[in-house]
Amino acid sequence: MRTAYAHDAVVILGPGVDAGAPGAAVTLAVCGSWDHPGPCPLAPHHTSTSGKGSEVRVRVLFATDSDHEADVRALIVGALSSGRTPTPEGGTASWRLRHHAVGELEADEAHHASRLVASE
Repeated sequence: MRTAYAHDAVVILGPGVDAGAPGAAVTLAVCGSWDHPGPCPLAPHHTSTSGKGSEVRVRVLFATDSDHEADVRALIVGALSSGRTPTPEGGTASWRLRHHAVGELEADEAHHASRLVASE
């Protein structure tokens, strides 16, 4: 049975890098591609970013079976700590991972988390 989880990170973006780049790296790591049919079978997820300037908070909500939680977290951390991802234009976006930690689901995320758990 799937359960919802959260993972938090702070990254420092390289010059001119879009704040969505770390989330794109997470999608590539967890799903294997930016374009695939339906939700990710391993861990349907959603990445959000917030912050000003080059320091960006990255929050990943994901749902997976409890026996896959550590594997999914390892994929997320690996993607963020790699500090780079290809861009759709053929370039490379870069950043530096400053910090990451297991996150706690917040009350206002309950509906979104339940949708990720129910994804088929």
